[in-house]
Amino acid sequence: MGRRGLDSLWVMSARVALTLAGAATLALTACGDSPVAAKPAAQASSSECAAVAKSWPKTVAGLDSYPNSADSTTVHAWGKNADDALIARCGVTSPGPTSDACFSANDVDWVQIPVSGGTRYVTYGREPAIEVLVPSSANLDGTLLAAFAPAAKKIAQGPHRCS
Repeated sequence: MGRRGLDSLWVMSARVALTLAGAATLALTACGDSPVAAKPAAQASSSECAAVAKSWPKTVAGLDSYPNSADSTTVHAWGKNADDALIARCGVTSPGPTSDACFSANDVDWVQIPVSGGTRYVTYGREPAIEVLVPSSANLDGTLLAAFAPAAKKIAQGPHRCS
């Protein structure tokens, strides 16, 4: 086989390799988990939430960060897949006086609100507030909120406290 034959063979091999590499990349992308659906809260653009965004925990209850669909650092997710991921958002409205369960974790007060498919935790007495959504399928409880204390403390505590 002459030089021209080797060049043709190399070009054909390169095309096959690129085609296979492209197919493998597409297959890996198709198998990867999609981001969990999330959107920024109404007050996400506040200076308080900008400070919170720099303080999100690296892990929560042993879960690493997980991609989310929000185009904002004020929204963060942790989990192993989109179905079981927990989501935190800064910029929600702080709840007023409530009969929902209220407790403190590392000197940050939280209101526990049962919602369809899980539990919603919202900081109490801080404006704007931080919301943490925990799906029932994640099998986690409120003890995970201690991980959010450094971020939550970036927002000043107001007069309302859990009693």
